Amino acid sequence: MRDSLVAAAFQLFLERGYEQTTVDEIVALAGVGRRSFFRYFPSKEDVVFPDHERCLAEMNDFLGDSSGEGGEGEGGADDPVARVCDAARVVLRMYAENPTFSVQRYRLTKKVPGLRTYELSVVWRYERALAEYLRGRFAGRRDGTLRADVIAAAVVAAHNNGLRSWLRSDGQSDATAEVDHALAHVQQVFGSDPDPDPDPVGPVQRPTGKSAKRAADDDVVVVISRRGAPMWRVVQEVETALGRDPE
Repeated sequence: MRDSLVAAAFQLFLERGYEQTTVDEIVALAGVGRRSFFRYFPSKEDVVFPDHERCLAEMNDFLGDSSGEGGEGEGGADDPVARVCDAARVVLRMYAENPTFSVQRYRLTKKVPGLRTYELSVVWRYERALAEYLRGRFAGRRDGTLRADVIAAAVVAAHNNGLRSWLRSDGQSDATAEVDHALAHVQQVFGSDPDPDPDPVGPVQRPTGKSAKRAADDDVVVVISRRGAPMWRVVQEVETALGRDPE
């Protein structure tokens, strides 16, 4: 039933457009009721990204596996950078399992701003999972948190660069080769471990004087949204509150 709903949704999206398609039309084509749709998908946006929750869970399981049995990388669990690169390949496999669907989704998200915003929120969750793993591996090291966050962002950027190259080829190029090429740059830059020792400097010094005043002047923004709002809408509201235009 879940696959039927996804198939029906994309058939209508391609025929009529995303904005013009309603949930009622999707369930009618799939031959099920509205309750069945919302049992699988909280919103119409979620039917466009049906496998990301499963993929995120698989990535977290992979990162939590301390056996050292990595994927295509070389370092296994002993090399944290290789480990997060292999975790990114878990996401790649999700896309590569169904090239036709992945290409259709890529074309659709390029046309619909709300879906691009939703996709950014999904990508952020992957990046956060990688960063949390790396923070644990770099705990106690000089700039460990900074290093973790930078590497996580670099891995996501490299993965997405290779993935988009494959999608722009309509799935005709080698997805694995594209992503491996991009991730190799990350491992080349960050793969060595030049700072294995705990931070000898001690606690980070608090800013004083003008630096402290600037830190104290930073705004705190609170956004209130309804419980059932789709994630892309929440992200959009946050960006609006911060005075940023969604890309």
